[in-house]
Amino acid sequence: MGYREFYPPIEPYDSGHLDVGGGDRIYWETCGNPDGKPAVFLHGGPGGGLLPDFRRFFDPSAYRIVLFDQRNCGQSTPHAGDPEVSLEHNTTPHLVADMERLREHLSIDRWLVFGGSWGSTLALAYAQAHPGRVSEMVLRGVYLVRPPDEAWAFTPTGAAHIFPAEWAEFRDAIPPAEQDDLLAAYGRRIGDPDPAVHLPAARAWIGWELAANTLLPVPPPDLGESLVLAFARITHHYISRGGFLPDGGLLAGVGRIRHIPAVIVNGRYDMKTPPDQAWDLHRAWPEGEFHIVEDAGHGGSEPGTRDRLIAATDRFAH
Repeated sequence: MGYREFYPPIEPYDSGHLDVGGGDRIYWETCGNPDGKPAVFLHGGPGGGLLPDFRRFFDPSAYRIVLFDQRNCGQSTPHAGDPEVSLEHNTTPHLVADMERLREHLSIDRWLVFGGSWGSTLALAYAQAHPGRVSEMVLRGVYLVRPPDEAWAFTPTGAAHIFPAEWAEFRDAIPPAEQDDLLAAYGRRIGDPDPAVHLPAARAWIGWELAANTLLPVPPPDLGESLVLAFARITHHYISRGGFLPDGGLLAGVGRIRHIPAVIVNGRYDMKTPPDQAWDLHRAWPEGEFHIVEDAGHGGSEPGTRDRLIAATDRFAH
């Protein structure tokens, strides 16, 4: 039996911008069946924004599919591609509150929550804050934002061993005298108002982020300066602050959501969020159905991972 394919491309039947306070407005859209089972898709990054294929993990005849661009990225405003835009009110608690505001705006009682990579982080944070509003969860490429998880990504002791040339390019974009703390060095440059400083740093940052995204290399996307800067600013903003998560992290709150049916999927060769994070989540949440995809990396569209995710949404649809 072959892998499940994406559902056919689909366009939104409704969309808008929701005022979430402080001058921020998040873009949202709904697709599929207006009378179907509500499901919300949480994109990664943070700061990655929506892509059309994200709509295609769900049967459009069965689901009312809700997608939104998180604060300051995608079509949400103001956009972090402007270096003058403050990220002060872009934190995980703000994003959780945005989801609740959007749920109420769309008159949804409970919804399936689907998130991959950073989207899994936000999904867990939201569900732990509002367990009564979550019908099921589908999580991919679990990202817990613990200190060891960050060390894997941003020190020479982790993914750098697997991607030495890409790591060297990322590291050497910073002068040797500052390479002992790359996160801080990148933060200074990405936050610099001068495009001659922040754009090269942002490009190097996103280059390392994309280097380990799939099991087999794929050509990097052609991103404009505004998108590159927004992604770099927002991801660094979160990563350098522990994801704005509570003391004890996400595993400490799993007891509040163990009653929620869940599917947890991770690629065996995921070099961004290695499967130990998904495994640790499963150990804390043994009721969650756990799958390792043997022929996949981090990407949600890789065939084996896509198959598991669509199998989960198909099953939960009924």
